[in-house]
Amino acid sequence: MHFEGKNEAEARAEILSLVREYCNTYHQKKPWKEGDRIAYASRVYDHNEMVNLTDSALEFWLTSGRYTDQFEKEFAAYLGVRYCSLVNSGSSANLLAFMTLTSPLLGERAVRRGDEVITVAAGFPTTVTPILQFGAVPVFLDVTIPQYNIDVTQLEAALSDKTRAVMVAHTLGNPFDLSAVKAFCDKHGLWLVEDNCDALGSEYTYNGKTCLTGTVGDIGTSSFYPPHHMTMGEGGAVYTNNPLLFKISRSMRDWGRDCVCPSGHDGVCGHRFDRQYGELPFGYDHKYVYSHFGYNLKATDMQAAVGCAQLQKFPRFVERRRHNFARLKAALLPVADKLILPEACPGSNPSWFGFLMTCREGVEREKVVAYIEKHGIQTRMLFSGNMVKHPCFDEMRKSGEGYRVVGDLAVTDTVMTRTFWVGVYPGMNDDMIDYMAKVITEAVQ
Repeated sequence: MHFEGKNEAEARAEILSLVREYCNTYHQKKPWKEGDRIAYASRVYDHNEMVNLTDSALEFWLTSGRYTDQFEKEFAAYLGVRYCSLVNSGSSANLLAFMTLTSPLLGERAVRRGDEVITVAAGFPTTVTPILQFGAVPVFLDVTIPQYNIDVTQLEAALSDKTRAVMVAHTLGNPFDLSAVKAFCDKHGLWLVEDNCDALGSEYTYNGKTCLTGTVGDIGTSSFYPPHHMTMGEGGAVYTNNPLLFKISRSMRDWGRDCVCPSGHDGVCGHRFDRQYGELPFGYDHKYVYSHFGYNLKATDMQAAVGCAQLQKFPRFVERRRHNFARLKAALLPVADKLILPEACPGSNPSWFGFLMTCREGVEREKVVAYIEKHGIQTRMLFSGNMVKHPCFDEMRKSGEGYRVVGDLAVTDTVMTRTFWVGVYPGMNDDMIDYMAKVITEAVQ
């Protein structure tokens, strides 16, 4: 037998050594050459992710375990926050963040059905979906070009006696005006949820201090889907500095239970059978007491294992994204009369997810995008363009109920009809960036 004479630790070390060799032999990316397709995003990894993944698989704990604990601690330390909960996707992170605000433990500040939440229509649907599914009312504001973020001049016009929160994303890595939005929330006693799924690593100067996006509001969310800033296949995170919000979010993530015991542990609190809960019999097993209507949104430990390796590389990822963005923008300045090029929010240093462009009058997006795609460069629209134009809003548009719009969303409609983007992910080299600039330039001339 292959492992004869070896103990388990020795056998595992041999397997992991072979995995490292396998990855280095068969997972080496071929050098890009002109004619190869350039994706808008892709995984960037090496043998460390594969070794961690295999190590977790050999342990066969499967659900959240030691790698999850490690990732939550290291990710919270990177962000500079007190609490982090790993979940199974960025969409789940947004669901959990919003539903946390509906907990009865928040008293008068809890979001209730019929309450309003300010957001934008030019974004990704799962920023809005939890609001609608709960029965709250999204209030859609316009965005601005060339930052593609919420138009903060409309905030006061959006306010009503039912407004309870602002839930909005940092668009493709570009921070929204956090100073204005946070001041508005503080003034009116509103919650702020930062959808940070497309902006991990972006910096913003708030009250004279450089902060990472996702950490200024009450709750932040991240996504670890393969195209995002870092990956664990599927995965996401919810983070906060507020101990009560953390307690609620952890309960809702883990079936809604009142118990805080980690998986595989019993009686951590020392009061498993000696308390009164609701109208249950005295001493009912605390492991099966539920203080919220919750979900199971946990990630597996195998996902977390990949995330731990990715997190070690992450600062380099951010720097490369910034380099790629700056190089592409410099190369496209000569066609700024054809394309509106993106600009960072003042006081920010974005960790760019993509490079957004809006076709000026006389330039047809359809022809430009078709040319770029024909030459092997993947493009994307700004997600939904205008969310309220989609089929999922058909019934609400007909009834005129379920959501509210401030103004006419004219800039959002411009984004829907004239805006597109290409990637700047850290797997791109200068040759790829220069080729993209060349093709985009040709497309608009």
